[in-house]
Amino acid sequence: MKIKVALIFGGKSAEHEVSLRSASNIFNAIDKEKFDVILLGIDKDGNWCFNSDYLSDKINLAEDDYFLHSKNVIIENIENNLTIIFKQSHKILGTFNVAFSIIHGTSGEDGTLQGFFKSKNIPFVGSDILGSAICMDKDVTKRLLRDWGIPVANFMTLHKFELNRISFEEAKERFGLPIFIKPCNAGSSVGVNKVYDAPSFVLALTEAFLYDNKILIEEAITGKEVECAILGNENPKASVVGEIILSETFYSYDAKYHDAKGAKIKIPAEIPDEILSNLRRTAINAFKATCCEGMARVDFFLRKDNTFVVNEINTLPGFTEISMYPKLWEYSGITYSDLISNLIELSLNRDKKNMRLQTVKR
Repeated sequence: MKIKVALIFGGKSAEHEVSLRSASNIFNAIDKEKFDVILLGIDKDGNWCFNSDYLSDKINLAEDDYFLHSKNVIIENIENNLTIIFKQSHKILGTFNVAFSIIHGTSGEDGTLQGFFKSKNIPFVGSDILGSAICMDKDVTKRLLRDWGIPVANFMTLHKFELNRISFEEAKERFGLPIFIKPCNAGSSVGVNKVYDAPSFVLALTEAFLYDNKILIEEAITGKEVECAILGNENPKASVVGEIILSETFYSYDAKYHDAKGAKIKIPAEIPDEILSNLRRTAINAFKATCCEGMARVDFFLRKDNTFVVNEINTLPGFTEISMYPKLWEYSGITYSDLISNLIELSLNRDKKNMRLQTVKR
């Protein structure tokens, strides 16, 4: 019998549209000889939605409105059967064995959705609650990495209630110019700005606080932007390292998802072998330090002298047609389809171990 996968997408965050693209690519690439796939959406208001008439051999959620004719549903685990239930009539509309959430950003990769899955005993792809929450919060991530001896850029955290704690001149003296300002809990470079003067400093603070009540003020690192993909649970593996070559001043949301000329990807990155080995080893250590599981993409800045810092860790990297995570693994010898299979199998293996632990506790 095939494993039935609920591919969960959408969500309330600013990355809703990115999620639609990622989900479309996963659905189109998944090995349908191994898996049956159910599409399960969360709309921009946070409602669970199911549209049983939507499925086809190939989909494009970014162009075709899944939510228009969907039913509002609830998800329950009834006698170890994961079920999709129509709210209005309480009729069962579908069942599944494992959740593959590709909801980026707030409430999707910050531990919130992972907590829901755990409360329902639903096996799910990706990091557990703790790893998801840690890596979504850039402040906590950097502090943990620093404690592990993993290099990070000089930074400070600013809460909304202490908006006037630091002036532009003080930030300039502490971090130099330019300065990066970013929300602590947001992805895909949403709300991130590179600041050169006092007026842009004020505007950047205002924008960042639109997305979070806690933000980072951070030194800008001059160097290559390189990324490494991690796959695994207890014994994670690192992919080859790729480089993002920018046509803009930094890897913005538009450069990632809208502007085809915003950035180029070079795989593998042209870096000395010794440095590559160090980057890959550090990526695995960063994955472990932040309690990640399943998958993550670790992003670095590599200076001209070959020193580097970890910029961030993404526990739910993009799976769009231009996303780095699947491309890195494809170059490393794992096809897009096999990568998806591996991620599902890792989630089921973790679930079996958790079930054994629960049995021992009883």
